[in-house]
Amino acid sequence: MALRVAVVGSGPAGSSAAETLVKAGIETYLFERKLDNAKPCGGAIPLCMVDEFDLPLEIIDRQVRKMRMISPSNVEVDINIKNEGEYIGMCRREVLDGFMRDRAAKLGAKLINGTVNKLDFPTGANQPYTIHYADLTGGRAEGVMKTLQVDLVIGADGANSRIAKEIKAGDYNYAIAFQERIRLPDEYMAYYQDRAEMYVGDDVSTDFYAWVFPKYDHVAVGTGTMKVNQADIKKLQAGIRARAAHRLVGGEIIKVEAHPIPEHPRPRRVVGRVALVGDAAGTVTKSSGEGIYFAAKSARMCAEAIVEFSNNGQRIPTEDELKIYLKRWDKAYGMTYKVLDILQRVFYRSDATREAFVEMCADEDVQQMTFDSYLYKTVVPMNPLKQIKITAKTIGSLIRGNALAP
Repeated sequence: MALRVAVVGSGPAGSSAAETLVKAGIETYLFERKLDNAKPCGGAIPLCMVDEFDLPLEIIDRQVRKMRMISPSNVEVDINIKNEGEYIGMCRREVLDGFMRDRAAKLGAKLINGTVNKLDFPTGANQPYTIHYADLTGGRAEGVMKTLQVDLVIGADGANSRIAKEIKAGDYNYAIAFQERIRLPDEYMAYYQDRAEMYVGDDVSTDFYAWVFPKYDHVAVGTGTMKVNQADIKKLQAGIRARAAHRLVGGEIIKVEAHPIPEHPRPRRVVGRVALVGDAAGTVTKSSGEGIYFAAKSARMCAEAIVEFSNNGQRIPTEDELKIYLKRWDKAYGMTYKVLDILQRVFYRSDATREAFVEMCADEDVQQMTFDSYLYKTVVPMNPLKQIKITAKTIGSLIRGNALAP
């Protein structure tokens, strides 16, 4: 038999999964309802993603080496990457996603421009899943209804995942990322040549942070918040626009966008022979809100498990075998998620704790540890004396800012 796999969604997660599968000779169908989709997203990727996913430098708009943290009282702290060749990549999602999708298709994934509506479950042990979808290739808005039979399904279709609903994967809390793309005059854009900014404070986000991230010819100015009321989001976006106003003089809004961001993993991420990856599974980190690398990585790990347990497409993997991808994922990244969750709870709960957080970021040891863990996605073991020093500084910052008060 030859294994057939459908991957629903062709963002970094879906395209990574499809690429891994087709390289192993597995028949792969990659569904995407909107081929020009540009997900609202800060678009920051760590250095390790460039290498691991073989991304060409031309799809990276900016190589950021300076991160400016701005506290509620507008204290500014610069965090600079000092090592040669290290940077945070800034991408436009339409460029990154398009590149990864096209590469998967060139390698042999069968790209289908269609909207998946329904999933019929197998009637027996090795019977297929039937996907019902609207084929949009003809250009008609409603599409042509079609079906496809496959042995496995990977849901990489984002926070509003249709596949997650079909398998009753359960809900999760979500935040909203709201963003304006603003084109600046050259003299103001020059400031953001290799710099990004993060703002914290109740005026810009009550539970997260706001950002100004540079792109090719504009900046992305946005906020993330658990408050999903439209009036609240507008107020917070007005807050970041006001705080960054002196940097955005003469700016022209060229696009406004919003999107849900999962706050924790879904209760069920593998059901039968259906696996969720990326935002559909809930792989976004707390504190940093980062999702691109983890989406692509989770999908690749899922696809690698399918390749392994199907013996390169010669047999159909079981639910238990698919769940091994989750065990490996949790083992590799569970601690990272726990640490970032604690950081968010401690430092984002009031303006006093946010002041302490920005003050702490001025410390060079903290900066080094932060960049090492961000750029390379490994919690780097630290000299115990430095660890004690950082802990003492953290407590000191919290005390000075009266941040330890309940």
